[in-house]
Amino acid sequence: MRADPPATSWAFPPPHRWPRGDDLVCGGADLEPGTLLAAYRQGLFPMPLRGWPAMAWWSPDPRGVLPLDGLRLSRSLRRSCRRYEIRTDTTFDAVVRACADPRRPGGWITAAMRDAYGRLHRLGWAHSVEAYDRDGTLAGGLYGVEVGGLFAAESKFHVRTDASKVALAALVARLREAGGERLVDVQWCTEHLARLGAVEMRRAAYLRRLRDVLETAPAF
Repeated sequence: MRADPPATSWAFPPPHRWPRGDDLVCGGADLEPGTLLAAYRQGLFPMPLRGWPAMAWWSPDPRGVLPLDGLRLSRSLRRSCRRYEIRTDTTFDAVVRACADPRRPGGWITAAMRDAYGRLHRLGWAHSVEAYDRDGTLAGGLYGVEVGGLFAAESKFHVRTDASKVALAALVARLREAGGERLVDVQWCTEHLARLGAVEMRRAAYLRRLRDVLETAPAF
């Protein structure tokens, strides 16, 4: 069950004031639940920037999105889907900790961010999709924030082959089964995500699409 947090006391700049040609929109604010939800509803997400004392807020242009009908499942990945057991929201904090492992290259999830998404999860707005091996080991997973028909996929991890990809496939299947207008945000369309079917969308198109899906009933 979802609980609405207190509204944020911060105001993000409107899109017409966002810098053109720059994925970074602004800095400051806090990571309270109301602030995070306001940001996602406006097409922003937080990610620390090295050397900045304040939180940085981003809206990439172009934006990476994963069409629900565009996920590419190779033959080997289909086999892996049969190997793992999928669960949701059974060990959210463990998934976030694994995603934040400082040994991972390019790690950006700070302790403050782990705590912030944990609060969102306890309020019913952030979710994890987990892949377990046959021996009960948490083999991989992902977490993200769901606001209406938006699922903002924040990060994923794996310790066994294909486990994070299987979690992503399970997420897509759940969203498709729920029906309605939906948008899966993957922030930037990396080469890895492009191989799975992610595509790029211009910022203006993303914001229009976002407005269209916010009234969709959540899938989780």
